[in-house]
Amino acid sequence: MSKIEIRTVTNNKELRTFVQFYYDLYRGNQCAVPFLLSEEMATLRADKNPSFECCESKYFMAFRDGQMVGRVAAIINRRANERWNCHQVRFGWFDFIDDIEVSKALLAAVEEWGREKGMNEIAGPLGFIDTDREGMMIDGFDELCTMYVNYNYPYYPQHMEQMEGFVKDNDYVEMRVKVPEKVPDKFSKITEMVRKRYGLRVHKFSRKELIDDDWGRKIFDLLNATYKDLYGFSQLSDRQIDKLVNDYIKIADLNLVTGIMDGDKLVGFGITFPSFSRALQKTRDGRFLPFGWWHLLKVLKWHKTPIVDLLLIGVLPEYRAKGANALIFDDLIRWFQRYNFEWAVTGPQMENNEGVLSQWQYLESEPYRRHRCYRKKF
Repeated sequence: MSKIEIRTVTNNKELRTFVQFYYDLYRGNQCAVPFLLSEEMATLRADKNPSFECCESKYFMAFRDGQMVGRVAAIINRRANERWNCHQVRFGWFDFIDDIEVSKALLAAVEEWGREKGMNEIAGPLGFIDTDREGMMIDGFDELCTMYVNYNYPYYPQHMEQMEGFVKDNDYVEMRVKVPEKVPDKFSKITEMVRKRYGLRVHKFSRKELIDDDWGRKIFDLLNATYKDLYGFSQLSDRQIDKLVNDYIKIADLNLVTGIMDGDKLVGFGITFPSFSRALQKTRDGRFLPFGWWHLLKVLKWHKTPIVDLLLIGVLPEYRAKGANALIFDDLIRWFQRYNFEWAVTGPQMENNEGVLSQWQYLESEPYRRHRCYRKKF
């Protein structure tokens, strides 16, 4: 075989080639989801993504005989490194054909760049920030993916196991939860108790409250407080929060967004979206045109999907023991029933986060997929 050539992305045309590789590699796969092209481009561009105020990156493409055979993003998040007291270069957007020489060459390029920048370890798959896709799928390859997590072929983790020095750093678990025909008595009883004893209440936000009155910002301020000790997390800045509000809150069905209030104080939230997975599969490589917008609109406006994605849920630590989570689920389950959703799929949850994982015990649920982050010292 001819030698593998590693090229660096130097302009937006090459960046589009970098992004396009995923669509080509997974075309026709019934479980993979083609991410929105516009969002992928914006995330990877320093002039579009506010994460670059604390991050720097370099993108590598692998070629053999003139044909692209793999890609990887190298990322340094200085804010996360300071928070976790490490000198780490991250790898993400890691995709490749089933050739161990290709995957090794790509990660070697990330390591070399990391060394040049004074780093002494590599970890991933990780994004710029915690709301980017994280982890390599190691279980659940035959299940429909969501747009919020990585999908990969089974040979990916097999390659990682063959690479010297890489060890498991963290596992995430996604749960599939059956939407019950009625709210479980456990939730109903806890909800009633919480309302009477602590005065907590559910609040459904208006668009004006979330955007003009800054409650959208307060939701992500709360995310900063509740996610601060999670693996690899770095605090979101004002610009990053503004982007998240624009990306999610402005288009959300507000019936599927729940706030928990203690008086005038926001103490918990849940953000859910109908699943766009099948709709995205009907687009042309994640493009809105010519007809991709129509498939996405049918989901967003008319909920033409049996699945709802539990995107983000957060409750202040001092309110978890008071049962604030139960209020979130009590409210959202009722909306899931009205919209005829059959299943809810959680976002990635750390396998050792027993407090979060235990909340599904009162519902019919099962582990759905598992993702792994790897780490190597050098």
